[in-house]
Amino acid sequence: MKSVSKKEYGQMVKEASPPSPVLKDCALAFVTGGFICTIGQLLCNVYQNMGLEMKDARAMVSISLILISATLTAIGWYDKAAKHAGAGMLVPITGFANSMVSPAMEFKSEGFITGLGAKLFTVAGPVLVFGITASVVFGLILWLFQL
Repeated sequence: MKSVSKKEYGQMVKEASPPSPVLKDCALAFVTGGFICTIGQLLCNVYQNMGLEMKDARAMVSISLILISATLTAIGWYDKAAKHAGAGMLVPITGFANSMVSPAMEFKSEGFITGLGAKLFTVAGPVLVFGITASVVFGLILWLFQL
């Protein structure tokens, strides 16, 4: 078996990879992310018109966006939309809901505990661990500076 140098490997990757339309991808991500945020603002306005205070309306928007993206993931539409919209679908709350539901859907055939329960945090677990760890570390740093 022939050994491939880093330079040769880089050339092989460059030849095999199609060029990415970066400007188009950025514009599409901007429009798609903006559309999702617009839906969030519209939901917020609807909830406020229903009599909720701003704090409660914002909570309901988060719940609604999570429910919508989880449902779209479960029926297979989220991934199809993400193939066309790209990074715009990764608006934090919808992308996080998708990252929770996708592994659960993939491994549901393995059972409720060993499939769904064990794989639910495959992608989201590290995000939670490092997010919580970072918040504790930064909180301790701020606390030390106040002493």
